[in-house]
Amino acid sequence: MADPSFYVTAFVTLFVVVDPIGLAPLFIALTQGMDARHRRAIGLRATAIALVLLTAFGLFGEGLLSGIGISMPAFRIAGGVLLFLTALDMLFERRTRRREDQSAPSAADPADDPSIFPLATPLIAGPGAMATMILLVNRPGAGWGHVAAVHLVMAGVLGCVLALFMVAGPIERALGRTGTLVVTRLLGMLLAALAVQFVLDGMRGAGMIGMLPSGR
Repeated sequence: MADPSFYVTAFVTLFVVVDPIGLAPLFIALTQGMDARHRRAIGLRATAIALVLLTAFGLFGEGLLSGIGISMPAFRIAGGVLLFLTALDMLFERRTRRREDQSAPSAADPADDPSIFPLATPLIAGPGAMATMILLVNRPGAGWGHVAAVHLVMAGVLGCVLALFMVAGPIERALGRTGTLVVTRLLGMLLAALAVQFVLDGMRGAGMIGMLPSGR
């Protein structure tokens, strides 16, 4: 297994990418007009589907990349760039507006079931989260203990998502629009720094740079 600090970083990275706090008000919009029991069922189903998707990418993502001729350093650099773009979206509110646009059609009809789309994917298990799972799992020299630990970390993040879904109403009232935006921007700054580290690690793995400090 890696140093315990790696798994703290992994948790923070996945938490920022999935953004449970930003998802909570969107969950309310998507389940508007539903009773508490129906809302809980949708939240459970969405997080369970996201768990299956992210587990599949964590276990088989590297094999898929190898099959189409993409090296891990190249994917690490691409993943870092993708995470950096996600951070920019968070910093300039584009991510929140895009998610609200995606949620609008389902919110209009309480009879719709948004658990698979757009909740499970792309809102919870989006491209950024899938790329992050592949990057975290495929650490040089890591064994099955490391793979299991990363998946436990991912399950913990999804547990946070589900917990926030269950108490989304009170959280939205407590934070308000301004509070949600402040938290989102802070997470965006952290994600930008982590994304740059992914790029540096990918360049090091490809032999493009030498003795730079590693966050992994």
